[in-house]
Amino acid sequence: MRRNTLLPVLGLALALSGCGSPAGPAAVTGPALRAQLPKAIRSAGLLRIGSDLNYAPVDFKAQDGTPTGLDVDLAGALGGYLGLRVQFFDQPFEKLIPAVQSRQIDLAMSAVIDTRQRQTGADDNGRQVNAGVDFVDYFMTGTAILVRSGNPLGVTNLDNLCGHTVAMQRGTVQAEIAARQQAVCQRGGKPLKVDLFDTDDQALTEVASGTAVADLNDYPVAAYNTDPARGGDRFQVTGALLQPSPYGITVNKDDDALRDVLAKAMNQLIRNGTYDTILTRWNAHDGALLDASVDAGF
Repeated sequence: MRRNTLLPVLGLALALSGCGSPAGPAAVTGPALRAQLPKAIRSAGLLRIGSDLNYAPVDFKAQDGTPTGLDVDLAGALGGYLGLRVQFFDQPFEKLIPAVQSRQIDLAMSAVIDTRQRQTGADDNGRQVNAGVDFVDYFMTGTAILVRSGNPLGVTNLDNLCGHTVAMQRGTVQAEIAARQQAVCQRGGKPLKVDLFDTDDQALTEVASGTAVADLNDYPVAAYNTDPARGGDRFQVTGALLQPSPYGITVNKDDDALRDVLAKAMNQLIRNGTYDTILTRWNAHDGALLDASVDAGF
């Protein structure tokens, strides 16, 4: 994958780093942090992690079917630091937060964007629809508009999508952005059709065939899908990135101890160079944070 130049997030990352973080600058050993974990997790020696393994290069399956990607490597490093095994459960994206809330899994790592609405469990109108979740923020991202190579319709922004069809994965921040844009397009008399799919690969197939004019997805995924070595010369990114936001490890609201241990452990991975090595492996350095934070999304 080519070095990503899509997202100038350094200033945003600096602003976000440290916000709400329970971790201080001093090193904390893995055994000391392990002792602070909930008893059930210490006894099991296992972190059960939900992920939609269809979102390369962040979360996906290798050729042999095993989980791989940026999140998988970071989760493995966290588990290693805390003396825990990690087990991934492949689940549809829109079911991850409910699975965390119902304790089917201990946490989710699946390119989940930390937003205030997800924290509070509110809908677009501010109405409470679920209990919300907490986040340990570890990576800065943004939404890219992906079109067919050559950009035949000259799309450069959301308004250019009016009167056309777009495709994306359901349950995502991108689906929320598209829903808001539908209202804008409707007012302008040029309705926007939004096709939602279980995976981003399905959305990309619509763009490649010309059924949809664009897909909206996260910048690491957009960069991966525009890599010519992976057949990405079919697509290109257009316009500015939208709504910069952090990825967050998703934790149950009642699991303060787990949340805070994960934040402190992630900070140790940042400080000891493990985090940098993993981001370099996946050519994702543009989204690096200087500190992990708790609920710093907006």
